[in-house]
Amino acid sequence: MVGVRIVEKKKKTIDLSQMASDLQGAAVGGGQGHQNHQIVHGYSLVKGKSRHAMEDYHVAEFRIVKDHEVGLFAVYDGHLGHSVAVYLQHYLFDNILNEASFWTDPTEAIGQAYLTTDATILDNAPNLGPGGSTAVTAILIDGKDLLVANVGDSRAVLSKGGVAEQLSIDHEPGQPTERNNIETRGGFVSNIPGDVPRVDGQLAVARAFGDKSLKAHLSAQPDIKSVKIDDRTDFLILASDGLWKVMQNQEAVDLVLKIQDPIAAAQQLSTEAVNRKSKDDISCIVVRFR
Repeated sequence: MVGVRIVEKKKKTIDLSQMASDLQGAAVGGGQGHQNHQIVHGYSLVKGKSRHAMEDYHVAEFRIVKDHEVGLFAVYDGHLGHSVAVYLQHYLFDNILNEASFWTDPTEAIGQAYLTTDATILDNAPNLGPGGSTAVTAILIDGKDLLVANVGDSRAVLSKGGVAEQLSIDHEPGQPTERNNIETRGGFVSNIPGDVPRVDGQLAVARAFGDKSLKAHLSAQPDIKSVKIDDRTDFLILASDGLWKVMQNQEAVDLVLKIQDPIAAAQQLSTEAVNRKSKDDISCIVVRFR
């Protein structure tokens, strides 16, 4: 991707090669909110067993926006290259926060930003390449209001009183609703013996950013859920399917409950996934609320 430049509809020039320069096979880190110091987060990324470069990207940061403290957390799991995931890492949250309706109707703003971001990616497909990316995003406003959105099979799981609650939906082609959506769009779902259901026999997720060759049959419409953070809320886990393929929601919650440091907790989730023979890239973010 060296030297590739992409022009958005807003005439903003993007140097994708520079954006990709921060790609790492493994990374850990974390931090805390500025106004609400009780909220701390950690992340861990581990390269999988495949021969291609790491295709997972993440965001884990706090910003001050219009006098509000906004926590931004995301896992982007690319496929057929990492270019779309790189774009999402740098621009999806900006696109969401720049929606005029974000502070009056954040659910509407998030849904619109997902679709307009996907349109920009498709417009730049000749430069970005044929691939795509799933996404699970979480926006935490003033430590009280949590908005989770996703397309694809990365997942958000909340621990409340030690009990796991899945906040996102795994968009798998074999699910009746997703299969119906694909077939209504003129596509099909195949399940080769020994394999998983795939859109048009190719992609194992029913919703994603990019994937221009499949987009007629593939949605980028997110599922969105709003949650109030209260005294019983322990932590949030965001992770790619490299974790969830080998670990149940409650298993992940039980593991994190034992570890106060969110960086150490995210690392332990990744380590456990590797120990369970996960071959995919593994990305984990843990946001602890108390």
